[in-house]
Amino acid sequence: MIQRTLAGAGWIVAGVAAACAGGAARQEGTKPPFSIPVVDLAGDTARQVVVDREAGQYLGHPTTALLEDGRTIIAVYPKGHGRGALVMKRSRDGGRTWSGRLPVPENWSTSQETPTIHRVVDPAGRRRLILFSGLYPIRMSISEDDGLTWTPLKPVGDWGGIVAMASVVRLRNGDYAAYFHDDGRFFRREGRASGVFTVYQTLSRDGGLTWDAPRAIWRSSEVHLCEPGVIRSPDGRQLAMLLRENRRIRGSHVMFSDDEGRTWSRPRELPGALTGDRHTGCYAPDGRLFVSFRDMAAGSPTWGDWAGWVGTYEDIVKGREGICRIRLMDNLKAADCAYPGVHVLPDGTFVATTYGHWAAGEPPHIVSVRFRLAEVDALLAGGAPRVDGRGRDG
Repeated sequence: MIQRTLAGAGWIVAGVAAACAGGAARQEGTKPPFSIPVVDLAGDTARQVVVDREAGQYLGHPTTALLEDGRTIIAVYPKGHGRGALVMKRSRDGGRTWSGRLPVPENWSTSQETPTIHRVVDPAGRRRLILFSGLYPIRMSISEDDGLTWTPLKPVGDWGGIVAMASVVRLRNGDYAAYFHDDGRFFRREGRASGVFTVYQTLSRDGGLTWDAPRAIWRSSEVHLCEPGVIRSPDGRQLAMLLRENRRIRGSHVMFSDDEGRTWSRPRELPGALTGDRHTGCYAPDGRLFVSFRDMAAGSPTWGDWAGWVGTYEDIVKGREGICRIRLMDNLKAADCAYPGVHVLPDGTFVATTYGHWAAGEPPHIVSVRFRLAEVDALLAGGAPRVDGRGRDG
């Protein structure tokens, strides 16, 4: 059992071979999922800020945008598991405090699936926020005033998909590439599950106002790759796409593009340290990379929890485990948590926001967690006791 040390801020689970040896998630003879240490911040409630909570109401799957002032964060999330009326809140102090629920277009109540919000800039330099709601058809809402007012949700085309748009990346020519997936059910109006998962890319050349017909960049029935999280390399020359594996027979995967998304490498499996769902990454000021996700590594001592990974982009390229993992919060029901928004403030503070079952017997609510990598480094170097975790699975 994980025990508390250093006033709740410095738990470390290390030596994962030992941590998993007695766990229900491990079968005899299987390899531990990773060997790097796990810094456990879940007990440090001083890092946690409740964004929204409603008695008896499931609040899920938040998406966030950090504005250029480095302190205004907009959060949008559904009243339900993906599907449900969308709620919006704003923080003007880097996630320390949050507004009440703000006015939104009436038809945001018709959202069918996990929303995503993105900052884009058009060729004339005009900034806007765009919000997507998926399934068929994918719909989009636009704000030209930093989220104060929004257009109603409107279809972007005669096509749909799941977790749209999981990633939106500005290309070097100023265009935007957006990524999502589908399993055959929602790409067209009369779709059916096909047993094949397809990852799609669509382009916008006008700052997110219109989007091209999507093209498939990967399709497979052997591994079900989905929820693409795209990260640009530090030198700007490469894109890496981290992917959930939804058949649960392999770990997460990665694909690379060296030509701004025109072509992609074949997927390859990531180390167990990066196996999870809905990867979302940001760089720290020192160049290291933090990636947040739902922990789905079989045998992990934090399986089903809100977790993160610290390493370098080169670690991903080389297939290395990285520096450490972080457990951000302890999810108390299966693996229903952690579709996060992740941002880095000007002072190097990470603000990560997601949903989960944070209170026993209650529906999920929305929480932000704040930390700096220097604090994680201090915990790793500070001699905190190394204790065994217990592997879990679901």
